[in-house]
Amino acid sequence: MRKKIIRKRNNTFRKSQKKSSFFSGKIVQYLLLSFLVLVLLAVGYHYRNGLAYYFSFKSNKAVLEEREAKRISDVRNFQVLEKHAGQSIGIDVSEYQGQISWSYVDTIENKYPLHFVFIRATVGKDRLDRQFKRNWLGAKKNKMIRGAYHYYRPNENSLEQAELFISMVKLEKGDLPPVLDIEKLPKNQSIANLKIGLRRWLKAVEAHYGVKPIIYSGERYYDDFLKEEFSDYLFWIANYNFYREQIESDWLFWQFTEKASIPGIKGNVDVNIYNGDLQQLQFITVE
Repeated sequence: MRKKIIRKRNNTFRKSQKKSSFFSGKIVQYLLLSFLVLVLLAVGYHYRNGLAYYFSFKSNKAVLEEREAKRISDVRNFQVLEKHAGQSIGIDVSEYQGQISWSYVDTIENKYPLHFVFIRATVGKDRLDRQFKRNWLGAKKNKMIRGAYHYYRPNENSLEQAELFISMVKLEKGDLPPVLDIEKLPKNQSIANLKIGLRRWLKAVEAHYGVKPIIYSGERYYDDFLKEEFSDYLFWIANYNFYREQIESDWLFWQFTEKASIPGIKGNVDVNIYNGDLQQLQFITVE
């Protein structure tokens, strides 16, 4: 009988021991988990500003970066304009600027008057810029010297492109010469054939308007493909790099930025400097 009693007491002791160790283990786990949560909360609170900026929650970070880029661009724009004080300043626009309130388009940086505007008229052999007619009339009403340009597609027939431009653009006295905008390389023809096509467009347009067109392109494209063989034409060159601070003597126009803010226009706008003053600009207009 004693042995049985002893066995029962041992089983009870073991059960209570297991129960006690189970609860004590749970308590330890709970305490450890609580401690870790508190540590994480403390670390998160300590670095809350850094975490908020990093995750920015990303949209805020993108906004800050965009604002900083715009601020830097505005500083450069102002510096370039200061270095070209007295020279004529203008813009160029297309359908990408939407509907422009032309009566408000007057200055850049609230200081430098805008004298001229180049307006995209046609693209390739079959497309009219959707805002051309409205911009063409609006610029005239706003008493700005206006010019029209054609965006050239290297893989389309050059004479058909010239015909489209001629059919849509009616130049009047006081307008700027027509402009050929060439920026792309051909995909299905040689550079030599591209140059032949460009010559055909230029000759056809000159024959119609009785004035030599201007060629627009980026500085590298100009140096690599156009400078030598088209030296009998005047050029409008685009270069937005910070190292470029002055217009070259052989450039007629310099497009120095694509990120300017102009009254009456939503979003960014290209700004250009003419290599001369307003009186000299008027001298090259159509008679």
